[in-house]
Amino acid sequence: MEFLTPFKIAFSLLLAADPELMGIIRLSMLISLSAVACSLAIGLPVGALLASMKFPGRQAIIILSNTLLSMPPVVVGLIIYILVSQSGPLGWTNILYTPYAMALAQTVLVLPISIALSRQVFETLNGEYDRLFISLGISRWQRIKTLVFDARVALVTIALACFGRAISEVGAVIIVGGNIRHVSRVMTTTIALETSKGELGIAMALGIVLLSIALLVNVASQFISAHFKKAGLDV
Repeated sequence: MEFLTPFKIAFSLLLAADPELMGIIRLSMLISLSAVACSLAIGLPVGALLASMKFPGRQAIIILSNTLLSMPPVVVGLIIYILVSQSGPLGWTNILYTPYAMALAQTVLVLPISIALSRQVFETLNGEYDRLFISLGISRWQRIKTLVFDARVALVTIALACFGRAISEVGAVIIVGGNIRHVSRVMTTTIALETSKGELGIAMALGIVLLSIALLVNVASQFISAHFKKAGLDV
């Protein structure tokens, strides 16, 4: 096979909007966006709480979240597999080898990123606002809402970091998803499969899509930052 052949096949598939290729891309985006939304919904309040309050077990949670940042994805996949398998405590959900299990695995993977990065952002803001919060006598929930709102632009960057981690994942999702055609096959698992089969055109097409997504999210991040700087808001 000539060096440029995979690129030619890749662009022909993308320009023709190959139905199977488009289905894989849609499923990948849906799973990753769902995982990011869940991780932010949990991680941001936890990060704000850790940054603004002192309570028993706080340091243990911080250590745990920081430790999970380096957890191998295949270990996460194994743990989720055991939990949702028929003999596991969540076996009754019957989500093994479905997109739901894949989204759950991605959520567990990116949740520590959401907690750790948001805690750093909120700690900086809380240090600036602490005296004001005390003087106003606001509740814990009001303090958390204020921190989340004022850090909204920085949180976009955190969301993008979580999305980049989720969309590029292969180890965990292939364990719990099974890489089943038309059911649980996403971009990263398809690239691994098609490369092993020697079908480099399809693998290259999906690789181009992944690179394009990375470019778009970075452009979006820069645009948002520039917009808020222009509006006179600190990012």
